[in-house]
Amino acid sequence: MTKDVPQTPSSSVPRHVAVIMDGNGRWARQRGKPRTAGHRAGVRSVRRIVRQAARRGVEVLTLFAFSQENWKRPEVEVKLLMQLFRLTLDREVKTLHKNGIRIRFIGDHAGFSDDLRAQMQKAEALTADNDGLVLVIAVGYGGQWDLLQAAQRLAAEGRPIDAENLSAALSTAEFPDPDLLIRTGGESRISNFMLWQLAYTELYFSPVLWPDFDDDAFAEAMAWYVGRERRYGRVPEAA
Repeated sequence: MTKDVPQTPSSSVPRHVAVIMDGNGRWARQRGKPRTAGHRAGVRSVRRIVRQAARRGVEVLTLFAFSQENWKRPEVEVKLLMQLFRLTLDREVKTLHKNGIRIRFIGDHAGFSDDLRAQMQKAEALTADNDGLVLVIAVGYGGQWDLLQAAQRLAAEGRPIDAENLSAALSTAEFPDPDLLIRTGGESRISNFMLWQLAYTELYFSPVLWPDFDDDAFAEAMAWYVGRERRYGRVPEAA
């Protein structure tokens, strides 16, 4: 990822791309490997997609890395996921910072260890002034949680719970809503991800398992987006 890579000067480039990274476990199982091998392979796909999003001029890239429901997975797998998350942060943050990328974490992080939360805060602080791609990592995140915490905050402050205030109280308030959602792995659901924010998002479901989601697969998703007509409830102008 380099800041001097030409960006695509087109209004067809989505400002905000969100990704549900699905298929690590199946990728590993198909190869007779443990699920952790799939998660490690998935990190390589993260690098590729961050690089491609930055090159194409995407402003915000949100990756659904760990949901609230993922806490229900076997304890051994959760522990390994946390270790991989910590290791990946340690290895990647300096490179991301060097390339002008700003890192933000959203979600309920109460279940994370103190040292992991400190590491996340350090990464956000280090990259806070960067003006390139904003990489939002959703960890411990759930769309229902996001709506609930927003409503609770407004109620505690005595503010009306209306659409404008609710949007402003969500964990993603500083970013535009996603223009394009990509879900890999062949499933066609949003799995409690950004329930409010995805109201008018274009939804792209790819059969490709996340560790195999390469530059060509991302380019295919972007080309699909270009062909969409975003109406936001309106009828086509030619109608």
